[in-house]
Amino acid sequence: MLVRTDDEVYRVDAVWLGPPRATFPWRARYVSYGLGLFVMIFVMFVQRRLGIGLDFFSVAWALIATVVITRFLGKRIDYERPMGQVVELFWHEVTGPRRRTAVAGGPVRSGHVKVRVAAARGLAPGGRPAPWTGGARKGSWRARS
Repeated sequence: MLVRTDDEVYRVDAVWLGPPRATFPWRARYVSYGLGLFVMIFVMFVQRRLGIGLDFFSVAWALIATVVITRFLGKRIDYERPMGQVVELFWHEVTGPRRRTAVAGGPVRSGHVKVRVAAARGLAPGGRPAPWTGGARKGSWRARS
């Protein structure tokens, strides 16, 4: 027994057909026009930031780039994955936590440390350490500062 689903309802593209004999020569979904508007604004913004002036050829190349980018993104947008979900997924991918691959420190070396032998400085009789006096002792590095 074959059970038909209602998937055909969702497979219909929401396209503007227009009045008879006045349709566009291409088929595009409604979401593509809104997406294309934002892509065109973004491409023109990038062109201005790169120092490309506003003339016929820059607008033509921006239009071509907009069509290519909109078609690329439009293939990933359908009724199962709407544009809002694609944008949210992209945002989470960009701002998500990453595993740290760079090491935070380097090798520990003591070659730059100057070592001096101190003869019984700060030792109590018998070679034991002196009890803590609560402050800097005479001759220690704190007293020199």
